[in-house]
Amino acid sequence: MKLTKKSHSCVRLEKDGRTLVIDPGGFSERDSAVGAEAILVTHEHADHFDEERLRTALDADPDVEIWTLKAVAEQISTGFPGRVHTVGHGDTFTAAGFDVQVHGELHAVIHPDIPRITNVGYLIDGGRVFHPGDALTVPDRPVETLMLPVMAPWSKISEVIDYVREVKPQRAYDVHDALLTDLARPIYDRQIGALGGCEHLRLTPGESARL
Repeated sequence: MKLTKKSHSCVRLEKDGRTLVIDPGGFSERDSAVGAEAILVTHEHADHFDEERLRTALDADPDVEIWTLKAVAEQISTGFPGRVHTVGHGDTFTAAGFDVQVHGELHAVIHPDIPRITNVGYLIDGGRVFHPGDALTVPDRPVETLMLPVMAPWSKISEVIDYVREVKPQRAYDVHDALLTDLARPIYDRQIGALGGCEHLRLTPGESARL
């Protein structure tokens, strides 16, 4: 499997000539979803869900399909009947040749005064990759590669480290990093790498790794 990091929380997975994209949001490249056979969206926040990017991919290829939760599906399904699938915690499906399990229900707490929205994570191919979206969801099975939301308004580094410890992946790649400055990156790399208990890795946008 080939993993390609796009900007912020968007990643592309390729296997056997087929491509799956997760969270092509407003902080990601405009063509981040183009060329994908299937697209997964974790929740409705603009840095994860960008309607224009999804419509561009759907218009470009009539076979492209989207799997997402209800709040996103309601915003885009009308124009693309039969191509947008609503999923929730516990669901399983196959997209672009990848087996997907849905984990989680709610976005992490930003502040007690802000109502929590829904959020789902996607476990790919039985645990080879897990993308939690904006939550610290722990799947009920081992994870090889964790897409780690390394920095967000709703988290602090101790929570990120404890999350890695709880999931116990073989490796963790940073996502949700558009707001993380170059000055701060070495601090996060050092502390997560030293305390997380697994291999901690970072890809620049456009860079790929083989899993």
